[in-house]
Amino acid sequence: MNQSLLDKIAPHRRDTWVPEVKETEAQHSADDKFGGLPYLRNENDWPRCTSCGKHMQLFVQLDLSRLPEKKGKGLAQFFYCTNSNPQCEVTCEAWYPNTTSTHSRLVEVNGPSATVQMDMIAELFPEKRITGWERQDDYPNPDELDELGVRLEEEEHDELIDAEFPISGDKLFGWPHWVQGVEYHLEDSELFVQIDSENNVPFMFGDVGCGHLTRKKDDPSAMAFGWACG
Repeated sequence: MNQSLLDKIAPHRRDTWVPEVKETEAQHSADDKFGGLPYLRNENDWPRCTSCGKHMQLFVQLDLSRLPEKKGKGLAQFFYCTNSNPQCEVTCEAWYPNTTSTHSRLVEVNGPSATVQMDMIAELFPEKRITGWERQDDYPNPDELDELGVRLEEEEHDELIDAEFPISGDKLFGWPHWVQGVEYHLEDSELFVQIDSENNVPFMFGDVGCGHLTRKKDDPSAMAFGWACG
């Protein structure tokens, strides 16, 4: 981007963090990860879809105390039902925030994880441990800039889009890469984790959609997830 555009949007620059991952053997643990087996406080702690009754897939698990920006304490977990018979994603309209086929929570880690005999998910997602985070600059899209009082000329609008901001793919914090319009799911909230289709989780949201786990700025335990596709 040219310097004049950078100067114009610089007050709204945010750090975003792109995960570095390594596929490992799945095990119940409190490690930061995509997919695999979640940390469980007891043998009945794995959330089930209220539509089909089966265990939901763990999509992401993050210890807030280990993040590059430490905002709160506890282990954040997000689960999503990927069952296709019945197709709970459609039945429960999982693209809307906090439906009965998704579950987000913040739990306390007290000792080793409980283990369970996992027989309720047809195919467990591979476990990808997060081994590090790469910091990058991130900027809001033109619609959010407009809401922030920053008016872009047509050429600036196109230049920001060509520069591929906000950053797509899986990331922590930063600005949401909205596929459609701006749609925060909680008041006074921020992006917590962006989960893109077929990135670190082998799942596609609709037609190459993008999911966003947002949370209230003053309450990390208040989280909501939704997704949209083009």
